[in-house]
Amino acid sequence: MFLETLSSAILGLALAWAATRRLPHRLPARALVLPTGVAGAVFGALITHSALDAGGPLTVLSGAAIVSVASMSLLLRPAGRLRGRSATA
Repeated sequence: MFLETLSSAILGLALAWAATRRLPHRLPARALVLPTGVAGAVFGALITHSALDAGGPLTVLSGAAIVSVASMSLLLRPAGRLRGRSATA
């Protein structure tokens, strides 16, 4: 279990680092994105390991990656400027 947790944390850190390198203009500060990726991966590994008791390490890491990416996607900002119409016009 310890090895799964450590490997999922490293996977989450790698995914978060890749996201900050690829989308720096759409994500907040790196100090927020990196821990979010790690925490999402560890939480995803815990959920996957609990749901599929003997699912295997590849399955656990897949669940960790999915939850990590999903949690980091909540930090994304819109790509362009929002152009809304005024309700008073």
